Amino acid sequence: MTAKSEQKIPLFGARKFARGLLGIIEKLEKQIADLGLLTVLELENKKNELQNEVTALTEKCESLRIQADNAIAEEQARLNEIRSQIVETEELALLQEAGVYRYRHPLNDAVAYKLKLKRIEERIKAAVKKDGGAVSGSTNWTVNGSQAQGRKMVNETSKLMLRAFNAEADNAVQTLKPYKLDAATDRLIKVAATIERLGKTMSISIDYAYLRLRIEELELTADFLQKEAEEKEVERAEKERLREERKAQQEMERERARLEKERQHYENALAALAQKGDEEGAARLREQLGDVQRAIEDVDYRAANIRAGYVYVISNIGSFGEDTVKIGMTRRLDPIDRIRELSDASVPFNFDVHALFFSKDAVSIETAMHQRLADRRINKINQRREFFRATPLEAKAHLAELAGELLQFTDIPEAREYRESITLPSR
Repeated sequence: MTAKSEQKIPLFGARKFARGLLGIIEKLEKQIADLGLLTVLELENKKNELQNEVTALTEKCESLRIQADNAIAEEQARLNEIRSQIVETEELALLQEAGVYRYRHPLNDAVAYKLKLKRIEERIKAAVKKDGGAVSGSTNWTVNGSQAQGRKMVNETSKLMLRAFNAEADNAVQTLKPYKLDAATDRLIKVAATIERLGKTMSISIDYAYLRLRIEELELTADFLQKEAEEKEVERAEKERLREERKAQQEMERERARLEKERQHYENALAALAQKGDEEGAARLREQLGDVQRAIEDVDYRAANIRAGYVYVISNIGSFGEDTVKIGMTRRLDPIDRIRELSDASVPFNFDVHALFFSKDAVSIETAMHQRLADRRINKINQRREFFRATPLEAKAHLAELAGELLQFTDIPEAREYRESITLPSR
C-alpha cells in the first residue's frame, strides 16, 4: 500500500483497519507454528521473514492509530471552538431559561428608563466620533514604507470594523426582547472578540469601555421594554376594573330607578285605598311597600359599600382541565352577567359556576382565598390572573372556612357542551 493510498483511508475506519491487521498477524503467527515440516534453515528464514512482516504491519497499525487519535483531537478542538462561538437564539430554549425577569437598572417607571437611555445614546454618539475612543488600532503601521498611508489604512479599517460592530449592536437593540438579553449580550461580546481577532495584525479592537456602554444600552432597553409591558398590563387591568365598576354602578342605578318607580306605584295605590277606607288592602300594600323600601336600602348600601359583592368559584374543564378553578369577585347585582362575559369567544366552552357567595366584605374573602392557594397559582407573574391549580372541592373547603356555612355549592361541573363534544364522532 502506497503512502498516497494510505492517506485515502477514512479516519473513522482507522481503528477497524488496525483490528484487521491484528487478525492478519495472528494468522501469520499460526502459519509459523504450522511450518514444522521445513528444514531448520528454511524454517528460520521463513520465521524471520514473517516476523519482519509482523513488525512492519504492527508499526503501520500504530501509525494509523496515532493519525486517528490526532485527527479526533483536532476535530474535537474545532468543535469546541465552534461551540464557543455559538449564541443561543432558540425562542423556546430562551423562554424556558428566562424565569422571572430581574432588572439590571431598577428605576421607578418606563419614563425614567427612557431618559437614561437618551443619555446613553448621547455617550455612544460621542464615542464613535473621530478620536472618540470606541475603536483603537496600531499607530506604527506602514504601507509602502509610508506611515501616513499606514495610518490611513488602519483608520479606514478601524472605521469599517466599528461600523460592523455598531450594526450588530443596533440590530440587537431593535429586535431585543427582555428574555433574550443574555443571548444578545453574549453575541455582542463575541462580535467584539471576532473583530479583535480579525484585526490582530493592525492591533484593531473595540474599546472595552465602549463595549460595556453598548451592553448597558442593551440592559436598559430590556428593562424599559419589561417595565413598559408591566405598566401596560397594570393599565389594562385598571381599565377592566373601572369598566366592571361602571357596569355595576349602572346596574345599581337602573335597579334603584326601577324600585323608586315601583315604590311610587305602591304609594299611589296605598293613598287610593286609604281614601276608600280599605284597611285590609292598605295593610297588604304597606307590607309590599316595606319590601320595596328594604330593596332600595340594599341597593343604596351596595352602591356605597365598594367591598360588598359576590365571591365566585368557577371552572372550565373543556378549556383548562378538571383541576383548575378561577376565583374572583364582582359587585354586579346579578353576578351571572359577569360569568357570561368571562365565557366569551376567548374560551371554547362556557364556565360552570360552583359557588356565588354574597358578602359585605367580598374583597377580603377573595384576597384570603388567593393567599391560601398562592402555591397553586398558575400565573405566578401576573397576580391579576385568578386561575389556580385546585379542584372545586378544595376551593369549597377553603371558602367554607372563610365564609361559614355555604347554602349552595356545585361539586361536579355540568360542562354540557364539553361533554357532548367529546361524545360526538370526529368529522
